[in-house]
Amino acid sequence: MKKIASSYVTTIVLFLVYATCLAMATFIEKYHGTEMARTLVYYSPLFILLQGLFVVNFAAVVIRHRLLKRGKWGFLLVHASFVVILLGALVSHLSGKEGILHLREGESSSQMAVQASGETSYHPLPFRIELVKFTLTRYPGSSSPSSYESAVLVHVDGNTYEGRIFMNNVLDIKGYRLFQASYDKDEKGTVLSVNKDVAGRRVTYTGYVLLTIGLIGCIVGRNSRLRQLGRQLSGLRGAVKTVAVIAVWLTASTITAQPPAGASMLQAVQRFAIDPGHATRFGALPMQSYSGRMQPVNTFASEILRKLHKSDKIGSLTPDQFLLSFLAMPDMWMRVPFIALSNKEIAAKYGFSPGECAYIEAFDTEGNYKLQNDLDAAYGKMPAERTRFDKDLIKLDEQVNICYQLFSYQLLAILPRENDPDRKWYAPGDDLSGFSGKDSLFVAQAPAWYLAEVQGALKEGTWGKADEILAMITTYQNAKANPLDIDPKKIEAELKYNKMNVFRWCKIGYLILGGLLLALAFASLFRKRKWMGWLVWLLAACVLVTFHYHMLGMGARWYIAGRAPWSNSYETMVYVSWASVCAGLLFMRRSTITFALATLFGGVILFVSGLNWMDPEINPLVPVLKSPWLMFHVAVIVAAYGFFGISCLIGITNLVMQSVRSKAYTPLLSLRIKELSIVNEMSLIIGLALMTIGTFLGAVWANESWGRYWGWDPKETWALITMIVYAAVIHLRLLKSLYTPWLFNLASVAAFSSVLMTYFGVNYFLSGMHSYGQNDHVGGIFLALSFFVAAVAALAVLSYKNK
Repeated sequence: MKKIASSYVTTIVLFLVYATCLAMATFIEKYHGTEMARTLVYYSPLFILLQGLFVVNFAAVVIRHRLLKRGKWGFLLVHASFVVILLGALVSHLSGKEGILHLREGESSSQMAVQASGETSYHPLPFRIELVKFTLTRYPGSSSPSSYESAVLVHVDGNTYEGRIFMNNVLDIKGYRLFQASYDKDEKGTVLSVNKDVAGRRVTYTGYVLLTIGLIGCIVGRNSRLRQLGRQLSGLRGAVKTVAVIAVWLTASTITAQPPAGASMLQAVQRFAIDPGHATRFGALPMQSYSGRMQPVNTFASEILRKLHKSDKIGSLTPDQFLLSFLAMPDMWMRVPFIALSNKEIAAKYGFSPGECAYIEAFDTEGNYKLQNDLDAAYGKMPAERTRFDKDLIKLDEQVNICYQLFSYQLLAILPRENDPDRKWYAPGDDLSGFSGKDSLFVAQAPAWYLAEVQGALKEGTWGKADEILAMITTYQNAKANPLDIDPKKIEAELKYNKMNVFRWCKIGYLILGGLLLALAFASLFRKRKWMGWLVWLLAACVLVTFHYHMLGMGARWYIAGRAPWSNSYETMVYVSWASVCAGLLFMRRSTITFALATLFGGVILFVSGLNWMDPEINPLVPVLKSPWLMFHVAVIVAAYGFFGISCLIGITNLVMQSVRSKAYTPLLSLRIKELSIVNEMSLIIGLALMTIGTFLGAVWANESWGRYWGWDPKETWALITMIVYAAVIHLRLLKSLYTPWLFNLASVAAFSSVLMTYFGVNYFLSGMHSYGQNDHVGGIFLALSFFVAAVAALAVLSYKNK
């Protein structure tokens, strides 16, 4: 029994069983509810016992292998910290109190509602809270909440004092912490989360501090595993020539030709193209987005074109030219087949132009909406029951509605109303009855006058009058808008950012430079020349320039949005790309092939971020995300994905080399595989350290935002699964009788599936606070991933023969 308890095999088995239980729990929660998942897994005695077995195994390993005498304090501190964290979780589970306090304005209460097993009970509080006023602040001109705050009076121990509770601002009273959770629809009541966990929080936070110190020791310590690997790598470099064997497949997109009639209509609107200079001035006009953010018309035009046409251009027209042409010549644009339509079944059923349809095609000769009956049926189904036809029909209906609103001169909110209480801007087609006096006359006539002059300029070719009216609209905006609304420097910065198209050029640069570096690494295996080394350094310098251009784009987006640029799927993909190339630069001198793979990986990620289903729109943050903890949490945890991605590519490269190596090059390839395996493990160690720190930074953020540092939300759970899976991969080296480079590299590839599930799967397939609803394109993503898994499986079989 002692031998089993202290066995490294037991450690790996515990890792795998623990990860499997957690994964099962997330799907139990999706299909049977949160309470069932907590009952069967998270809070079950067997699961708590499993966590206890980790502690027993760690203690037994330390005793059996006399780790205290070997002086690996960083290693010991990391593992001991998890014992402390588990202890803190146990203390929180046994002694913590959590409930809800619902108050209406003028009401007070000294008890909180506690839900357990579907029943609600009330627990007394050692104080009384009175809600004085609840305030909901929205983004200007939008219904989206910017913040919500409860002004309260606290009655405790015969004293009364004022307090304020809002997102990321906690009120502490006698060990109880009150958090702003929600509010009533009429905005006259508040919902506060109440939590008491003084002992558990202290123990857990102590574990987090010990963990951070231990991880730092594991990375910088003289006898750390990372330092040992670095010394091994240095010893191998003199005996190894650079080599790479990798294949890159690029898929080419097909273009559907337009019917002759549609093509002639598109050619017609292009012949009457808006003057580029005037279109640029129109695109620089400030406007208010639906979410309340101030942006140039150019950004809005680009977003509209992507939603309708799935492209940044239409024919030879820029987004600014398209939008102004669309508004000035609606009768022509109704007949242009430019609305993207990928579903052939819909096109055939309604007689639409294949590939792209015109707005007018959605209506019959009597003006009836062709889609209405099938659309009603689609909306009558539950989301999970909708077919591909239903989903694409709903998407097409949204596109048709956007066209309708543009034809009605809605959406383009360029008209501010002086002293508007909500700082709302209006579109020419909105209800303008709230304007008065000269303002009423201007907003009613100026837009129509402007479009009339644009129409005249298209016929005569003189744009002076249209320029004058556009300048008048700009003057009106500056005179009537709230001074806080328009920031000319940010508008100008956003226009430059849009024009630079930073991430598209970075994508091209990374793919080309990464491919060239890989080709050089492969060529140098057979015949190494001095000029190859110089060329590698030249390409590396180009990568460094591209990397800094990438940073410039991220910095510009940060400045424009006023927040860190990693708050949605598109932004995190851009950041993962940056982190991957950054990791490659760190390994550049140690391994050229790793640097090349990292550069190529960064380009592939930017390629994915530029696909149509990734929305690059800049939106304001919801209140709970306005926390500095979020910025650090996402920055660190997403950086870990970059290192894991590099390890996955290195693992694939090693498997490929094991599959194709011949007798003539076996010694050389064996050295290369060993070298890359060392780099692989170094990358995994750094990635795991970042993943661990990032996950627990998220726990701190959760505790400071809504009162609990761990709630078994699927995103939290899968982040933990990713940690456990990669910990198991790193611990494989301890299995002396089973460990081989083949097993390690295959495991580093397979482990990346947990990252994909954490990043994509949770967002689109599981329930919880981090799920954003199923995306229509996710099926395609996972189909591609299925082919990738099949390819890796075939590669594993081929490479096993030569392992």
